[in-house]
Amino acid sequence: MQTYYTITQLTQEFGVTTRTLRFYEAEGFLKPQRRGRQRLYRPGDRTRLKLILRGKRLGFSLAEIRDIITMYDKAPGEAGQLHLLLQRIEARRAELCEKRHDIELTLSELDEVEAGCRARLAQLGPTGDLFAHAEAPAEGEDT
Repeated sequence: MQTYYTITQLTQEFGVTTRTLRFYEAEGFLKPQRRGRQRLYRPGDRTRLKLILRGKRLGFSLAEIRDIITMYDKAPGEAGQLHLLLQRIEARRAELCEKRHDIELTLSELDEVEAGCRARLAQLGPTGDLFAHAEAPAEGEDT
């Protein structure tokens, strides 16, 4: 395992920008050491970055990610962190299931409206392009 990682190594490994790393540094998530103007990230910073990005992919807020990560460093330590993470996962899953239900209802409504539109068009019969008729000049009008 490497002792230190440069900003370039982490941005390439995780597909993030240097601005993103600096943001997480400003927020207190990452604490690189400095050698002159160069930032040197420890393996712990790399692990934190990995956890931050995973948390974001799962839809957690930065505040929630901070709570989960910082709990590891204090009592009850890893066990408490894991319990908190399980609670957050359960809440996130419930939120996503609710959103999925809402999306399914919306799709069902769209299907009903579409079916109604198609049925009404079938009742009207072949009418051609209604919009073309509306734009065509009336007989005897100059264009």
